[in-house]
Amino acid sequence: MTATDFWPLIDTSLKVALGALIAGLCLWLNNRRLNNTSHDRAGRRIDMLEAVSSDVGNVNHIFAKYSSLVIESTRFGNRWPQARKDELVRVNTELVAEFRKMAEAEAKLLMLGEKALEKTLRLYGAKIAQFRKQVYVGRQDISEQDIVKLKQEIFQLREQFYDILSRKYDRLLTA
Repeated sequence: MTATDFWPLIDTSLKVALGALIAGLCLWLNNRRLNNTSHDRAGRRIDMLEAVSSDVGNVNHIFAKYSSLVIESTRFGNRWPQARKDELVRVNTELVAEFRKMAEAEAKLLMLGEKALEKTLRLYGAKIAQFRKQVYVGRQDISEQDIVKLKQEIFQLREQFYDILSRKYDRLLTA
């Protein structure tokens, strides 16, 4: 065999090796793209859960202000100053506005497929609405202990919601 007889063999070997290299590079790039997509999805999911948490946190804060003002109004009755009544009206308006964000948070959770989390949030919101119907300015037939009991039920639902949310969030961070 002469040297010219090896050239077709070398040529074919180089072409096969180059093809394998190109195929390997394509597989690597495709795998990298898929990994980035899954990381992007997890990142968007984390961002949405953080937004839900923020919205619910705002509701928590405004509800705390609302409930303390209502409790104060039941203590003072007719002697409650007009300035505090005006503040309660303002806080009540804020609370109603924040409920719109709570509904948006529920929609985000449903979009993410988080039905248990959405249900817990809906129950939490319903309990706040029930509180607003039962505890109001001028109501004298409700005791402070009854109000505290209602608030404790609300805080338990809030804690359940945040427990579930925290577990979901931790799973995404560790994935």
